[in-house]
Amino acid sequence: QVQLVESGGGLVQPGGSLRLSCAASGSIFSIDVMGWYRHAPGKQRELVATITSGGRTNYADSVKGRFSISRDNAKNTVYLQMNNLKPEDAAVYYCNVDRMVTRLGPVFGSWGQGTQVTVSS
Repeated sequence: QVQLVESGGGLVQPGGSLRLSCAASGSIFSIDVMGWYRHAPGKQRELVATITSGGRTNYADSVKGRFSISRDNAKNTVYLQMNNLKPEDAAVYYCNVDRMVTRLGPVFGSWGQGTQVTVSS
């Protein structure tokens, strides 16, 4: 069984920083694209950033220059460094893996449980 476990959310003041982590556990041989999405009240879930196994990144325009996504393939972990946070960044952040190859075969579209990010003074 494969799980995505997120950590690192919390309360931060505007202009502050947080670092989110998401570790995939289980009998995993490889992971393709890992990413972060967020869902704020009254809004649709939106893409924040993605990173391929080769390190190619993609960001939402709203976070470019402030957020940085990275991954440690040996640890099956993806990170999201969030700097200069704004109140509009407040949301539940979800980790996503589009495809991973496991001992039991490929697994598609895995999601973490979500971690709350609150930006408020």
